[in-house]
Amino acid sequence: MPAHGAGREGIVQSMSRKGNCLDNTCTESLFGHLKDEFSRGNEWPDFESFKANLDSYVRHWNARRRQGALSGLTPEEYRKSFGAAA
Repeated sequence: MPAHGAGREGIVQSMSRKGNCLDNTCTESLFGHLKDEFSRGNEWPDFESFKANLDSYVRHWNARRRQGALSGLTPEEYRKSFGAAA
């Protein structure tokens, strides 16, 4: 591990084999959605506005975004229906 950059900060670099993209699938998907749904065509006057909008988008993504894997429900709706059925 080099004594500069990530190593100096105690961060361990990914050690997956070259060409093994499966460990990056979720991250790549999220960043693709961020680029398409959040940042494309938007400009922010300052970092604080960007931060507030990003926080709002992440909250939407985690709780209110309809998902095919949940039969078109939002995660909030899915959790409520699962809890009511249990």
